[in-house]
This record gives sequence, structure tokens and C-alpha cells, in this order.
Amino acid sequence: MTEAQRDYGSFRDPAGTVFVTPERVFRTVADCAVEDFKAVRSCGVLAQLVEEGLVIDEKPAKPDVLGPIGRSSQFIVEHPKLSFISYPYEWGFYALRDAAILHLDVHLRCLEHGVTLSDASAYNIQFVGASPLFIDTLSFRPYREGETWAGHKQFCEQFLNPLLLRSLLGIPHNTWFRGSMEGVPVEHLSRMLPLKARFSWNILKHVVLQSALQRSSSKASSSNNIVKTIKLPLETFKNILRGLRKWIAALEPAGFNSTWNDYAVTNSYTAPEERQKAAFVAEFASAVKPSSLWDLGCNTGNYSKVALEAGAEFVIGFDFDEGALENAYLRARTEGLNLLTLHLDATNPSPCLGWAQQERKGLAERANADALLALAFVHHLAIAKNIPLDYVLDWLVGLAPLGVIEFVPKNDPMVQELLRLREDIFPNYNVQDFESGLLSRARIVKKEQVSSTGRVLYWYDRT
Repeated sequence: MTEAQRDYGSFRDPAGTVFVTPERVFRTVADCAVEDFKAVRSCGVLAQLVEEGLVIDEKPAKPDVLGPIGRSSQFIVEHPKLSFISYPYEWGFYALRDAAILHLDVHLRCLEHGVTLSDASAYNIQFVGASPLFIDTLSFRPYREGETWAGHKQFCEQFLNPLLLRSLLGIPHNTWFRGSMEGVPVEHLSRMLPLKARFSWNILKHVVLQSALQRSSSKASSSNNIVKTIKLPLETFKNILRGLRKWIAALEPAGFNSTWNDYAVTNSYTAPEERQKAAFVAEFASAVKPSSLWDLGCNTGNYSKVALEAGAEFVIGFDFDEGALENAYLRARTEGLNLLTLHLDATNPSPCLGWAQQERKGLAERANADALLALAFVHHLAIAKNIPLDYVLDWLVGLAPLGVIEFVPKNDPMVQELLRLREDIFPNYNVQDFESGLLSRARIVKKEQVSSTGRVLYWYDRT
């Protein structure tokens, strides 16, 4: 077996450490957490949550699987390896909302069995398709009578506040969360809230008072001692979680309408042309059968679904437009598609972040696609963002050895819309230069014109 490497993203957890190989994931249990580890597993709640698909599975692993490190640990468990690790700043509103609800549901179930959660990090959630999954099995520990919610502030900053940013102010959380890895600080959101919002009891309790407590605790150390002496009855604890769940479940994103979220019904294709394009994608996916396919500019997920039905095992759909992304996520959730939808600005993808720039991995460092779709995507980079066509092809062909790329010519209505308010400074943006550039990087397996405006699909292979 390939030697396991310590996962930098787990170094903050005093209860244990995650180790990974290309095929497997292990978690060691620190000596300080052994008693909690045994107590939680003996009560049975964790096994129930795993059985219901809410928490990631774990199996005992032999000590020698990690060499000397393993032999020095009393317990090692192995988790299933997920297809792709994503982060809260890449999720859409509804995905973040579902993750928050899962966290609260898991916590409430645990409290019924005398177990609580040691933290409330959004990074403890991952997605399998459109289904959230709790992955930090060392966050569970026995509940102590009268204790307060240790993760309240963290939950607010990493789940609630980003949701309120979009729901109350119409501001997507993605860029803010990425720039502040621990979420949206309560003191920042509190300053932004309109006066009317402050009269909400939920806002007052979870944002305004949290912010006031934060300010007071930084000025007077006695505040921390007061908080530590507070005893919170268990039923009150549960009611706080239930109240948050009900509130969050009712939140909706403001400004849901966007530039491209109705593209699937307003594009320049006729119905026969759209069927022709779908048939090309289906033929590609059926022949290649990729384990992981990236759909760049997935919009509402039409062609992601086509690829999945034709043989793709798992699709990650990326899009910059919030409205399109929300619709794609809701579609994946409703139809049970193995489709993970993530926010992506292709000109500024997620970088490596955190301690030593290794705590949260950049997009390029996490995984490579087996295949990709880049449909109606190239012109958004080459025309709207002034990215040279050669750069665009370098990036796309470098992402996956196989793929389908669509070229949309200048006379197409969608490109004309991009050029409407700007000078045409793109003499090399033409089908001849595109095809020549693609041929210099890969073999063209098949090409097909799929619209009366001259749109062409290219199936490439660089293997």
C-alpha cells in the first residue's frame, strides 16, 4: 500500500488525525479522546446515524496499516474515500442550508442518547451528490449535564451568518467565506444588518447578542468566567437547536433570479439542435464511461444528467451564476442525481488556503477529472474575460485527458450579447484558430456542428 500521508486539514482536531493514501482514508484516535471514543460507540447512536446515511461509515483498522504511527495508537478507523472534497465557500445557498440542517439533526439525535458535538464546523460536512454527509466521527463525545453549546458561535459564523448574508442582504456567501475561512464573523454581519432585521428575536439572539458578547469578552476576562458558570438545562439546549433548525429551513435566497439561470429555456438552440447536442454528449459519456466528469458551466445540469444517464459515474457541475447553480442543485436533490454542484469563477478558482497554504486544498490540488464537458463555456472566458484562446485550451485540455468542448462563433446571439457593449478586440477568436489550437494539444475524435449559427462540438482525446 502507498504510504499514508497526514491530512493537513485535520491538524486542529486534538482528538485525532486523518491520514490518506490515493485509495484509502484512516483516522487515528488520540489518547486524550479514547474514553469518549469508546463511550460514544457503546451507546449505539453513531451506528444508527451511519445506517441512515447521515454520518460517514467507519470500520476498525489494524494498527500496522499506518506503520509506527498506527502501532502507537489505541484505535484506528478507516472511512470510505469520497469522490471529491468540497468546501462551504464552494456550495450554493441551498447546499449550505441543507448542510446546516444536517448538522442540527445529527446533534439533536445525539442529545437524545447522551451525546453531544464538540464543535460546529461546516468543514465537518461533505456532499455525496446532492446529499450532505457528516464526516468527523471524533466530534462526538458524551454530553455533560448543564453544559452550554460550545459550538454556537462557530455554527453561526460558518452556517447561519453566510445564509443570512444571502437571505437578508442578497449577497452570495462564496467570496466572503473563501476570504475568511472561519466564516462570516458575527460582528461584521451585525454591523451590516438593517434596523428592521434587528427586531427579529432570532437575529437578536444569534447575531446581535453574539456580537455584543464577543465585544465584551475581549474587554473583560470576567465575562468568560461568567459564561463558564452558566448551566443550560438539556431541554433548553434542544430547544435552541430546534428553533435554529425551523428558522434555517425557512430561509430562502434573496435575488434568486440571475443572468443565466433560465439559459436552458432561452438559449439559441432549436429543439432538434438541443437533442442533437444531447446525443453527442451521450455518445461521448457512453463510450468513455468516466468515473469522474467535470461539467464546466453546467448551468441547470441538463447535460450533466445526460452524461450520468449515458454512463458517467459521478459528475461535478461548476458554475459562476448563483441562480443557475441553485437550480442545478435542486434538480440533483429532487432527481437523486450523483451530481455535486459547486460555485466556480474559472478565472479565479479556489486556491490553497489556511495554515502553510495546505489546510484547504486548491481546486487543482484536490483531484483531476477523468473527462470534462465545456459546453457554451469557452466564449465566456475568451470574450467576456479577455483570456487568450491558447490559455483557455491549455487549461481545459490540461484538466482531463478526454472531453467535449463547444466552440460558439461570433455570429451566435450569445456571443453577440457579450460583444454588445464592448469593442471586438478578438481577431483570433474563430473556429479555424480554435480547431488548430485544439489539434496541437490533442486528437479530435469527432466534431459536429449542432446549430444553425455554427456552434461546433469537439470530442478530444490527449491520452
